Amino acid sequence: MFYKISKEQQQMMIEEIQAFFSQERDEDLSEFAAERVLDFVKESLAPHFYNAGVNDVKTMVGEQFSAIEDEILTLERPIRR
Repeated sequence: MFYKISKEQQQMMIEEIQAFFSQERDEDLSEFAAERVLDFVKESLAPHFYNAGVNDVKTMVGEQFSAIEDEILTLERPIRR
C-alpha cells in the first residue's frame, strides 16, 4: 500500500492484535505472529477501508461543491430588457 505508519504506531497495533487474540481467543500470539496478522490486514483489508473513505470524501466534496455552486448562482442579477 502507499501509506506509511510509524514504528510506534506499528508497535501499538501489534500489541492491540496480541491483546485481541488473548482476550477473544484465549491465545498468546508472538510479536512475529501479530506482525503477520497486521501485514495481512494492511495488504488485504485496509485498501477496502481506504477506498470507502475516498468515496465518502468524494461524495462530501461533491455535495459541498453543489452547495457552493447554488450560493454563487444567488449572486446573479436580473438583466432588464
